[in-house]
Amino acid sequence: MSEKKVRLNSEWLCDCGGCHVAIVDLHEKMLRVMESIEIQKCPVLTDEKGYPEADIGIVTGAIRTEHDRKAAIEMREKCETIIAFGTCAVYGGFHGAGLAHSREEILNHVYRKSPTTKTDLIPGNSISSLEKMVIPIDEVIDVDLYLPGCPPHARFIFEALSSLVNGTEPRVVQETVCAGCNREMEKSEVTAVRDSHEGIARDDVCFLSQGYICLGSVTLDRCLSPCPSHGIPCTGCAGPTMQILTEPTRDIRTEVSERMSKLTAISYDTIREKMEKSAKTYYAYAMATKMIGQKPTFLVRKWIAESEE
Repeated sequence: MSEKKVRLNSEWLCDCGGCHVAIVDLHEKMLRVMESIEIQKCPVLTDEKGYPEADIGIVTGAIRTEHDRKAAIEMREKCETIIAFGTCAVYGGFHGAGLAHSREEILNHVYRKSPTTKTDLIPGNSISSLEKMVIPIDEVIDVDLYLPGCPPHARFIFEALSSLVNGTEPRVVQETVCAGCNREMEKSEVTAVRDSHEGIARDDVCFLSQGYICLGSVTLDRCLSPCPSHGIPCTGCAGPTMQILTEPTRDIRTEVSERMSKLTAISYDTIREKMEKSAKTYYAYAMATKMIGQKPTFLVRKWIAESEE
């Protein structure tokens, strides 16, 4: 690594905090990183309230509040290179499910209709106001490097930081989660879509072949495929592949429905309707990005209304 220490800031916007914790998952490699990086601002490590000048800025979380917007702008102004770190920063993350509802519906549900709420008061000036929309950070600031994942795997974190410190191009691959899964696709006579709690899937056969909806074939590999390797269908936490993002009339449900219908006796329409009824689940991580939200095939409000009838 470089002898000159690189100054690093990180900021935590609207997310769970898991991305900051993931940096610690570098384990012994963290020592190698710290030889070349000086952490100036990090919400979980330092008490720095301002935004010092820095070479690298890591921004986690989506833009959900006025505070998030201001913090992202401050980071852009003070950091030479900005990394959109984690799926929330890159695509908006699971907060994007809020786009299926109005801001007023969300506030009323949380503060007035929740069984645990004991007041009718909706916070005013005491907290930062919600933005009208949940959006990825690149709709507010320019981003230099995208590192999706929920959270990003330690391998990709180390590779990204090492590349930036050494002034080299990060290695970028477009493989799907399926590329790291050892299950085999096979034609079956399964006739119904199964929920994950229904039965125990065979560990050597593709989930789609067994009637379980798995998003591995439409999800970018930024995780090294731990879920399907341990008996859990992929939920798409690293975000969609470029094929899904760039094809205007193809999206998550159409791709999965087509593949699954070819592997089973379940019709394309049955699978698609199942995914539409649970759109906030299957689109959880990428609903907020315009590359998904503005597709002519993406009609989440319509799907939810129909499923509630």
